Amino acid sequence: MNIEKDRVVLFHYSVSEQGQETLESSEGREPLAILIGHGNIIPGLEKAMEGHVAGDKFEVDVAAVDAYGERREGLTQRVPKKHFQGARLEPGMQAVLPTNFGPRAVTIQKVGMSVVDVDLNHPMAGKDLHFAIEIVEVREASAEEVEHGHVHGEGGHQH
Repeated sequence: MNIEKDRVVLFHYSVSEQGQETLESSEGREPLAILIGHGNIIPGLEKAMEGHVAGDKFEVDVAAVDAYGERREGLTQRVPKKHFQGARLEPGMQAVLPTNFGPRAVTIQKVGMSVVDVDLNHPMAGKDLHFAIEIVEVREASAEEVEHGHVHGEGGHQH
């Protein structure tokens, strides 16, 4: 079965900045489960998966614009320190900030007595990425998965 819109794909991956060491990998864990065509992964990787089948292994380079986007200068915000729940913060470190739209990864720029300046760009924004992919399984999505826009059950979202 080919990968196309409204199909569930389980896959293993490793990702690195082009020409660099691996940043993240699913090795030793369960494969990632996504619903194709619903914005669940970066656009460049989703497009590269189209047409592949279970058992395929491939590598692909994804430009920053098709990954986490280009870095946007001035995308900073001053946040009350209390939102970090007492965590020890240092400039340059990554932290997760709770927002009205769900958790958001930020980079700490400056730590003051009561406020923290954060960079809201995704930590991988502006980076051209290299992926090694192994497609484990491809299946039809259920009507409920398509309606909700994500995978249910094992490897997916639990309601």
